[in-house]
Amino acid sequence: MKIFITDKQKAELEHLHDTSRDKRVCDRIKAVLLASEGWSSAMIAQALRLHKTTVNQHINDYVNTRKLKPENGGSASRLCAEKTALLIS
Repeated sequence: MKIFITDKQKAELEHLHDTSRDKRVCDRIKAVLLASEGWSSAMIAQALRLHKTTVNQHINDYVNTRKLKPENGGSASRLCAEKTALLIS
């Protein structure tokens, strides 16, 4: 999957890759950079030891929303602010 990124975007991604400690973020960055260099999703998946659909999702996430960080951390609270405060106290 060939994508186009500007030189500025490439430099920003490379800097973020060098400074990030999260392997998942680094894998997403590598997938985007390799796709911009013309690598196929299958080749990227093999190189990064990820599933091809995972690589495609990482690339699509970046192209559509510039997303590099994985979504985790739980769901939104279903309690109102008053009940949350009551539980905390």
